[in-house]
Amino acid sequence: EPAKATPVSLQTIANAYGDYSKKSLEQTSSFVAKLAGARSLTNAFEVQTAFAREAYETFVEQSRRIRELHRELAKQRLTRLEGFVGMTRQR
Repeated sequence: EPAKATPVSLQTIANAYGDYSKKSLEQTSSFVAKLAGARSLTNAFEVQTAFAREAYETFVEQSRRIRELHRELAKQRLTRLEGFVGMTRQR
């Protein structure tokens, strides 16, 4: 998992949100282009259904990724805090 391989920062999380936004915009643009080319109402419904499924799957996947990044950042900060508290108790 990439979240555990390297340290996570707020920038890492911001980049993940940016990646999701970019992917979502690309999916929406593709959907609009396909919808504009639909030759029938049935075809338009099929295009819309495929888009909804893909958008949902992307949302779930990216939400999971972002949640893991937040979790890893919290763990890192807690570990640092525990280290700091341990140092102050030794003094």
